[in-house]
Amino acid sequence: MARLPKIRDRRELDPGKLFTIEQVDLEFSNGERRSYERLRSRGLGAVIVVPMQDDDTVLLVKEYAVGLHHYEIGLVKGRLERDESVLEAAQRELQEEAGFAARELVLLNRLSLAPGYMTHLTHIVLARDLYPSRLPGDEPEQLEVVPWRLDRLRELTVREDCTEGRTIAALYIARDYLANINQGG
Repeated sequence: MARLPKIRDRRELDPGKLFTIEQVDLEFSNGERRSYERLRSRGLGAVIVVPMQDDDTVLLVKEYAVGLHHYEIGLVKGRLERDESVLEAAQRELQEEAGFAARELVLLNRLSLAPGYMTHLTHIVLARDLYPSRLPGDEPEQLEVVPWRLDRLRELTVREDCTEGRTIAALYIARDYLANINQGG
């Protein structure tokens, strides 16, 4: 098994609001030295929530995505706040973005966005037994809630307005988890 490289030096190159660009000087076990740049998250990570309206239907939200300058259909998501657990963040984001809370929350897994150059992690949370509950959020407009059947997942992933990798991965992970527990696994 390969040994982790030794970090010889780290320098902050560009302090941003959400991310810092950091240069990391490494020495590998074979003596080779390299410098890499990475985006270091200033936050505590994020959550992405898979809210199940029933056993077959997930609730998605339609939200403006400034990076692509269009409206994107995806899962409820947001940053973890200080002194907040992953499940507390999932419950808050669900109420802010979709207008629901959940009686059952299950942490399924976590995803990295680009581990080769980012430190950011997103935690996938399954939310079931939903009930109406709204909290004010930081979105500039109320988000449209879009029910979607999990058996139409392939149809969703070929739409031009559903391109976010975290959403797609989380939906497949949740679908497989639900299929496994429904089969008694």
